[in-house]
Amino acid sequence: MKISVITIFPEIFHEFFRSSIIGKAAQSGRLVLGCVNPRDFAYDRHKKCDDTPFGGGAGMVMKPEPLSGALEKVMSESSQEKGKHRIIFLSPGGKTFSQGMAEEFAALSELTLLCGHYEGIDQRIIDHYVTDEVSVGDYILSSGVTAAMVVTDAVCRLVPGVISEESHECESFTGGLLEYPQYTRPRVWMGHEVPEILFSGHHELIRKWRVERSIGKTKKNRPDLLENLDI
Repeated sequence: MKISVITIFPEIFHEFFRSSIIGKAAQSGRLVLGCVNPRDFAYDRHKKCDDTPFGGGAGMVMKPEPLSGALEKVMSESSQEKGKHRIIFLSPGGKTFSQGMAEEFAALSELTLLCGHYEGIDQRIIDHYVTDEVSVGDYILSSGVTAAMVVTDAVCRLVPGVISEESHECESFTGGLLEYPQYTRPRVWMGHEVPEILFSGHHELIRKWRVERSIGKTKKNRPDLLENLDI
């Protein structure tokens, strides 16, 4: 899978793309990750990518020309047919990102993430290029950089071969529930003991215990997830 991030701060992604699971998958060739800087397509000698908003107001708005140049570069190097390229704009005004959305994006061969900065981007870029507006939550970030990292991480780990299929089976949101509690050595830590059933060797009893704990945790932390489940 190929993910291109359009941002005026590409240096922030350099270490992120080389680290942990994502870095290993990139080295193996399962992921192709890169950034395109709109400043490379700015017309003036100062490489300016923002300007004051028409109609007044606080802050600055990202100009259309540099963003268009960056997007056209990504699409010119794409294997996707024209008009079928998914371009995701990270915005607090977008649809809330979810595991289901991550699964949808992970099924694609290419994905472009567009990072806004300042007060946002010129609406004409959204109207002309963007296929999806996505928000990572009901709060405001200083830029789309952190949001793009969240989406990249969630999507990349779902690409086949990046992590084991077994790891996906019992994760939170798989099957609509939050994941059950996990334990490892030592068996007793600061007086807290690991539940005895996990040492029973009885796989069916352990499975039922985990389901019960998943339901209990979901009821406590995310009761909204249970509304559409038949349990």
